[in-house]
Amino acid sequence: MSELRPDGGIEVTPADLERLEMRWARSWDPSEVAERLDGIDAPWAVAAGWALELFLGKPMRAHGDIEIAVPAARFGEVRERFPEYAFDAVGDHRIWEDASAEVLAATHQTWVRDRETGDYLLDVFREPHADDVWVCRRDETIRLPYADVILRTADGIPYLAPEIVLLFKAKGLRDKDQADFEAARPVMTQRQCEALSGLLSRVHPGHPWLAGLASQPRPRKARSPLAAVRP
Repeated sequence: MSELRPDGGIEVTPADLERLEMRWARSWDPSEVAERLDGIDAPWAVAAGWALELFLGKPMRAHGDIEIAVPAARFGEVRERFPEYAFDAVGDHRIWEDASAEVLAATHQTWVRDRETGDYLLDVFREPHADDVWVCRRDETIRLPYADVILRTADGIPYLAPEIVLLFKAKGLRDKDQADFEAARPVMTQRQCEALSGLLSRVHPGHPWLAGLASQPRPRKARSPLAAVRP
């Protein structure tokens, strides 16, 4: 994926943020997204805060939007399910409405927009991959089978494993990211905590969460993906 910013686009200034937040007020929830994507072959999954809520199996906090991750080369399978909506590429504080193939190739984030209302309903991350292997955008030496990074709720909604979600939240370390870590940490298995510790040590050495992961969590029966990941 190119690191160069495409030409054009609409700049998003600090003054625009409140208005932009309102455009996300009617975004879908995981059940609505899963219903629309039911049956596609691409290994997609709910990401970010909603993924941790699905992992915990109970409400955590209000969500300003909803994100999913999909292999970049399989993005077309997702796009085909939303023919009536626009897909705007986003990056570097800019929005490219009805993004061209060139712009999509140079960005990784896409917002699904209702053409009539202007509301944003879904945020799609087009992720790097090597065939059926997930590749970490922050460190491309971290590569794992999709079977190890995607879990499912009892009713079949796919979501990213908490190790992966928290790895990406670790960079910003906003108040909500810290709250999400504190909510998920006691429920994660020992092996999940070890996996997150290994990932953080590689991508964010010295991260403050590492100390909190050192103690042994209460075991759970759930499968623990990513246990093989080590620094």
